[in-house]
Amino acid sequence: MAIDTRHTGSSAPAATSCVEAVILAAGYATRLYPLTLGVPKPLLRIGRGKTVIDMIVDGLSPLRNVRRITVVTNHKFSEDFKAWASRHPRRKMICVEDDGTRSNEDRLGAIGDIYHVVKKKRITDDVLVIGGDNLFGRTFEGFVRFARRRAPFASLGLFDIRTRSIASRFGVVSIDRNGRVVRFEEKPEHPASTLVATCLYYFPARTLKDLEAYALDKTTSNDASGNYIRWLIKRSKVYGLALKQGHWFDIGHLDSYKQVIARYNGVIT
Repeated sequence: MAIDTRHTGSSAPAATSCVEAVILAAGYATRLYPLTLGVPKPLLRIGRGKTVIDMIVDGLSPLRNVRRITVVTNHKFSEDFKAWASRHPRRKMICVEDDGTRSNEDRLGAIGDIYHVVKKKRITDDVLVIGGDNLFGRTFEGFVRFARRRAPFASLGLFDIRTRSIASRFGVVSIDRNGRVVRFEEKPEHPASTLVATCLYYFPARTLKDLEAYALDKTTSNDASGNYIRWLIKRSKVYGLALKQGHWFDIGHLDSYKQVIARYNGVIT
């Protein structure tokens, strides 16, 4: 799914503290089979000699305070990502973390993988999380600046998809005049707004205790990240920023991948 808006400029936030970037790449992309039987979705080529994950890392480049980029993946594709990282110009700051899973049935889920990385790497800094199948029209400076101003509370990136019928396919978010999230619904039949959640999150260091509490609670689900956001807004404040981007892609199926190919090869869809 691709939606267009007008671009607006932004300047980079000041480097006042370190940030750990985590790219979620542990899914098995079963909806893209047979395309992804032997290739992980973030390593699909999209044009200009780049893969999906190359574009995400490019978007992180202007952030001067990112100390490390951890790509969390599954055991099936860990060697593929290690080979990719070894050739990348920023290989010295890229770390590939194998979450140990081997199939779609035993996957840890988005929240499970974030917690896995935080625990394994003993992270105590702020954490910026990006879905390995999400492509944004611009880099992440504006979002990070917004999120740091809302610390110690968590923030998520939103996109105005403009059409309620399309919004119903995603997690739909309502925010108040200050940007605080007041409602989060997963694929509602009648969306309350056209703002949808992208897979872009900023978790200040002080929120990591909440992440641990949720991940270790056997009554919660670690799969969809929206479940965690709904849980979190009942315990604390969460903020959302409607991204001023040219486009946003969530590569969930073959049609959306074709849209990505068209966009990045000069054919506007």
